[in-house]
Amino acid sequence: MTPAFIQGVGIEVLKTILIISMPVLLVALAVGLVISIVQAATQIQEQTLAFIPKMVSIYIFLILFGGFIMDRLMSFSTQIFSDFSRYVK
Repeated sequence: MTPAFIQGVGIEVLKTILIISMPVLLVALAVGLVISIVQAATQIQEQTLAFIPKMVSIYIFLILFGGFIMDRLMSFSTQIFSDFSRYVK
């Protein structure tokens, strides 16, 4: 197991983490931005107002696109476990 191999596996791990988490974070960011603009325009400064729409939008997003996330995670896990003999020497 060379340092280049470990670095390659680490890069794949980070890519997979970004691909899995980025869409959910972008949905939360977009909803939070819209709610913040509405709060600024209407001068409603309730802190809990942004929480419920973010949670609902993330829940709906995960229902709609959870299959893609699980597919990506399963393929990465399969790849890691199938190459397990290369990691242990």
